Amino acid sequence: MNRKRMMLVAGSLAATAAVGYAQLGGYTQADLTRSETGRAFLQVLGELQRSYLYPIDQEKVLRGAINGALGSLDDEFTYYSEPADTAIDTQNLQGEFGGIGVTLTAANPDGTGGKIENVYKGQAAADNGVQIGDVFVKIGDTDVMTAKLNEIVRLVRGPVNSTVNVTFARNGKPYTVKMERRKVTIVDVEQTILPGNIGYIALNTFYNEKVSDQFRAAVASMKQKGVQKLILDMRNNGGGLLNAGVDVADQFLGSGTIVSLKDRTGRAQVYGRASNRPTDYTGKLVVLVNKNSASASEVVAGALQDLKRATVIGEQTFGKGVAQIPVNTVDGGKVAIVNSAWLTPSGREIHKKGITPDVAVADTLNATPFNFSGSGLTPNARVTLTVEGKPVTVTADKEGKFTYTAEVKRPVRSAVQGEATVDLAGDAILRRAVETLK
Repeated sequence: MNRKRMMLVAGSLAATAAVGYAQLGGYTQADLTRSETGRAFLQVLGELQRSYLYPIDQEKVLRGAINGALGSLDDEFTYYSEPADTAIDTQNLQGEFGGIGVTLTAANPDGTGGKIENVYKGQAAADNGVQIGDVFVKIGDTDVMTAKLNEIVRLVRGPVNSTVNVTFARNGKPYTVKMERRKVTIVDVEQTILPGNIGYIALNTFYNEKVSDQFRAAVASMKQKGVQKLILDMRNNGGGLLNAGVDVADQFLGSGTIVSLKDRTGRAQVYGRASNRPTDYTGKLVVLVNKNSASASEVVAGALQDLKRATVIGEQTFGKGVAQIPVNTVDGGKVAIVNSAWLTPSGREIHKKGITPDVAVADTLNATPFNFSGSGLTPNARVTLTVEGKPVTVTADKEGKFTYTAEVKRPVRSAVQGEATVDLAGDAILRRAVETLK
């Protein structure tokens, strides 16, 4: 099987499919006109163009048709990515681009806007005084207070050595900085040494072509430091490239099947096998997972669990047990098409089930934030409730409805790429892992 084409992506837990080289085939324009439904589709498009009262955005209509076709499958993991989003995802997948050296999170409850989640040392943002928590107001002359995250990312990124003017707000006060974009390499593997010479490696995603090399370097670093007890943290890892998952699992296994793929005929074929290498880590191993561990991270956890190589600690995982093939579309977009289910070494199918940890521990670092909602108020009315001894005021919308969601407590991240920060006191899963290794 061609491992360059077959990839496992995270669907709703990651942005879009990865780079692929397949071409659409087996269906032509002539096929469309052979059925009444196909002719009806063309008829509707034509009538819209001729008769609709308002101007038609034909590109939007056609992309809506693509999304409608895929949506009819009722499969969240088969989907279309528009060209603008695909361009950003291609950069993410390559793990390198021109930017200012920050990570973002949504600034508004509806997922729009952008707020600085982390600032990396040695990059343009850090050198210009940008801080965690700063909110994007404008990029150039474009207001981005309610823009989608991908639109903000698209505007911030650009050629290395080009400049970008960004207006941020800090504590409600705006300020503008002019920054020269620099080469940014995405580092998705973080490491540190815990007390007792216990190694810790956090693997944040498999959606990065550089992940395999980064992980291999982290394992080599642990071996150089004499680590014989290691924690692999894949919590909140939504998956990515299947071959990267195989590569990671292989660094802990000397032999055996890592994962197999089953097509729609029911035929299963081994996709990845372990090989014995001098660089493999052979010491004690614990794997951490939670409800957001999906796809390739479940492949790794499932293989290490089935082959009795590691103790899996944490929560039931997400349960994404299907693989997609990514197809480049002629408009510059991509479509991810589910084409197989994957199986653990023992033949388990985990789709919509997940991996059950060997030791179940609730994730205290990623708890659901306190929230409430209601209705029945007059428009724009304000109501104040006491939450844990503190007043919380919400304003009703024009329909008298109101909602509140407490700010999510995000783990502290190091400003140095590749350096992990941990919270042993507040992290129940990590504490249990340390106890298990001791």
